[in-house]
Amino acid sequence: MPHRPRIPSPGRRTVLRGSLLVPAAALPAAASSAPALALAGRPEAAWGVQVGSVTASSALVWVRSDRPARMLVETSATESFRRARSWYGPLIGPGSDFTGTTPLYDLPAGEQVHYRVTLADPGDPRRTGKPVYGTFRTAPARRRDGVRFLWSGDIAGQGWGINPDIGGYRVYEEMRRLDPDFFLCSGDTVYADGPLQPSVTLPDGRIWRNVMTEEKAKVAETLDEYRGNFRYNLLDRNFRRFNAQVPSVVQWDDHEVRNNWYPGQILDDARYTEKNVDILAARSARAFHEYFPVSTPHGSARRSRMYRAVHHGPLLDVFVLDMRSHRNRNSPNRQADDTTGILGAEQLRWLKRALAESRAVWKVIAADMPLGLVVPDGATDFEAVAQGDPGAPLGRELQIAELLRFIKHRKVTGTLWLTADVHYTSAQHYAPERAAFKDFAPFWEFVSGPLAAGGFPANVLDGTFGPDRVFVRAPDRANVSPMESPQFYGEVEIDGDSADLTVRLRAEGGAVLFTKVLRPGRTGQ
Repeated sequence: MPHRPRIPSPGRRTVLRGSLLVPAAALPAAASSAPALALAGRPEAAWGVQVGSVTASSALVWVRSDRPARMLVETSATESFRRARSWYGPLIGPGSDFTGTTPLYDLPAGEQVHYRVTLADPGDPRRTGKPVYGTFRTAPARRRDGVRFLWSGDIAGQGWGINPDIGGYRVYEEMRRLDPDFFLCSGDTVYADGPLQPSVTLPDGRIWRNVMTEEKAKVAETLDEYRGNFRYNLLDRNFRRFNAQVPSVVQWDDHEVRNNWYPGQILDDARYTEKNVDILAARSARAFHEYFPVSTPHGSARRSRMYRAVHHGPLLDVFVLDMRSHRNRNSPNRQADDTTGILGAEQLRWLKRALAESRAVWKVIAADMPLGLVVPDGATDFEAVAQGDPGAPLGRELQIAELLRFIKHRKVTGTLWLTADVHYTSAQHYAPERAAFKDFAPFWEFVSGPLAAGGFPANVLDGTFGPDRVFVRAPDRANVSPMESPQFYGEVEIDGDSADLTVRLRAEGGAVLFTKVLRPGRTGQ
């Protein structure tokens, strides 16, 4: 059924003011180099605004300047900004690639918040640029308010970047119009290892054209090249409009660094002069935190930590996993003893504890990789959890089996898994009566993506945890462009009265491909 916002949607004026300060055609030229340290005029924020880390009473506002500037934020309950509150933000400069964030506190729960960011000359506070506007909803304090969010991933991959001929990332405008409470980006937020070409000839003879920047013409290795990859998506007008209205919950996977990477890996890839993946990952993690409004659990000392819990009112907790930074090396994945697995021992302990302590009706486990889908890495190794052996758990499956056993025996209810990564959309139901490993409660896994990347055929299932592919929509060949196949995203809506959770798998263009309603407190549905 169509969603009726509990709170009036943000006005068109607010969103347009926040996203169209600079014509989209003018931005690529500015993107090819870092801001100058001494420029005439006033500070500008042509890259728009973003909000993340939204709770019932707080949020984190992001902006990027074209020069050193002081970040100033005002918030209000109305677009007129009557009775506005002022927030004195940081001085932003080259150390953070001219990006900055300002935390907001003591916000009203479950309400629409309008905000504007103004950049001031640090030497003359009277010299300010044009304000950039945005809006968001805080998390509800009351169960009856309900929750609705979207999820997907995989942006600008496999050679398909921003194509001005088709209107850029059109799917972001479609998602913005749905006005969700937040967006869960399930990884591959950029393709730092995927250089773009100015044009690509499609199988039917049509030409795909990419907006090009210097950083997107080669694989990213330096900090500035990683920054340029995160900056690239902000060139798209739809992307900026979306950011100005929809808060984000962002996780990372492999393409933020390099395809199929794991800690300690030494590359055998002629495109890279820096072969140590740990060095590349550290540079990417720094750029990631500069370009997304993400609060890390332990501050700057643990800046690279990505896993965390996001509490969104009485109905929903989201457990954002990092299945990349703490994993063991990719291998045939058939070892009989594996304490590191895909999460690492520390993250697994955290996840168990957080799930057991959660009092939310629904507990979404946001995984950047699927569980029962076989994702190969070369001829003999495997990239995700499954390895194609349908028998008892081996390799990384051992850690997932331990987690699923814990969820069952601790009677943790209301869990479901959301992911992207494989570039198609599907729904899998896992049940012990179909599985080799049987000590777990049934659950669902939903896959959606890509948002702006190549589409791929469906992966083979591994029978260890008994998955049944209830629905799938995927191309029949590899790397189908967004001009040939729709992009995919998912929608989750939790009703405030019944607490029923509805999952909708959507295709670009508005079609709802699959719907599943889950009842609170039940298993095996």
